[in-house]
Amino acid sequence: MVHNPKFQLQFLAPKFWLTWLGVIVLYSLSWLPQSMQLMLGRLLGRIVHRFLKKRRKIAEVNLKLCFPDMDESQRDAMVLQNMENTGIATFETGMAWWWPEWRVKRAIGSIKGVEHFETARQNGRGVLLLVPHMLHLEMLGRVLGTHTQGIGFYRPHNNPLMEYFMTKGRLRSNEFLIGKRDVKGLLKALHNKKVCYYLPDQDYGRKRCEFAPFFAVPDAATTTGTLLFASSEKCETLSLVGVRDKQGKYHITIEPAMTEFPSDNENHDVTRVNKRMEDSIMHAPEQYMWLHRRFKTRPDENAPSHYS
Repeated sequence: MVHNPKFQLQFLAPKFWLTWLGVIVLYSLSWLPQSMQLMLGRLLGRIVHRFLKKRRKIAEVNLKLCFPDMDESQRDAMVLQNMENTGIATFETGMAWWWPEWRVKRAIGSIKGVEHFETARQNGRGVLLLVPHMLHLEMLGRVLGTHTQGIGFYRPHNNPLMEYFMTKGRLRSNEFLIGKRDVKGLLKALHNKKVCYYLPDQDYGRKRCEFAPFFAVPDAATTTGTLLFASSEKCETLSLVGVRDKQGKYHITIEPAMTEFPSDNENHDVTRVNKRMEDSIMHAPEQYMWLHRRFKTRPDENAPSHYS
């Protein structure tokens, strides 16, 4: 479990000055009107699209693999939109970490399905909430936190000063955070009827994975960690759909619990998880994190990389 971090004098050392500059700029920008932040985010995304060709290439490969029947012009347009949303995500981080509660509530479009949390509690269980890596994930957590504070299962930042600010920011909408290696901590949170965020949609490597379909890719490396937590008798597995609309409002829907899950067939189970993620992503595919090398691990270790 991650406790509330303390400020350390070492954070004032010169090696952190560049981090301080970035944080101060992001904090200052977070006070701008949201419409202006969205506009600046799109502009930043277009710069990313123009100059960070390696990242753009990853998105292009992912979209081509996942949507092979998509017209090339449509795919190019989605890549550009995705880069724009990547730029917006930078500003949304500042919004999520520093916006006062009243401003967050003003950006809420809708929150549906939270009654499923209460149903799980009445059944004496916690919630393993499956969440895809949407680019506005920080704001989704903050928005949902206005109704239900959850438990964040996350990877601590390598930069201790960024870890300090990131944890402080996320604790505005989460009850507490658990490091990704603290399996017992997450199982305990589920036992205590907490709502626990879990992101199962990235390529975490060959260890503890099954190769299962993800969109049009038949053999995407998919973590079986989901099944470890879902198999707890004190757990119900739900999923989240999150979208930012054109007006900058955030819409969240909590989908009902997965039935007869997990089973005794791991590949079948992770395929079901991937399908939940696909359904969620397709509500706003341009807002998904296509920049991640989702298909870097292949069944044949000697097969050439998709991203070469």
